[in-house]
Amino acid sequence: MAHAHLHSEPHGDDLTAAARAALEAAGEQWTAMRASVYAALVDRQKAASAYDITEAVSQREGRRVAANSVYRILDLFVATNLAQRVESANAYIANAHPGCLHDCIFLVCDACGRTEHLDDDRITRDLRQAARAAGFAPVRPVVEMRGTCTACTQN
Repeated sequence: MAHAHLHSEPHGDDLTAAARAALEAAGEQWTAMRASVYAALVDRQKAASAYDITEAVSQREGRRVAANSVYRILDLFVATNLAQRVESANAYIANAHPGCLHDCIFLVCDACGRTEHLDDDRITRDLRQAARAAGFAPVRPVVEMRGTCTACTQN
């Protein structure tokens, strides 16, 4: 049995409120543009590229939004734990629990692109310990499992 990290996962307006609170607790402001980027990120059913988020925000704003602005906001969201980067997909996903700091393991479906996260602090703790034993100073484990999700397996 995995040692799961227990927490609540807010949804909808509660998730946005939790993200705003986490960002403000980090000393950052919740601006209209940041809110729009966050809303576009949350609306996605799978991990989204910065380009996809830029397009969604541009449509939402009714004007062309600069991609570099979206990249900066996404970097801020990753740094403040509002979003996480799925490295193998070069994409971003909203953190379902922005006030909670831990390492996520991403399950990425090769068929549909859907990305789920799995919390198992035991796995990432063991990775950090192995890195330290090898003389390496770990910063952040990146753990991703590629495969096929249940929905795609059943189709």
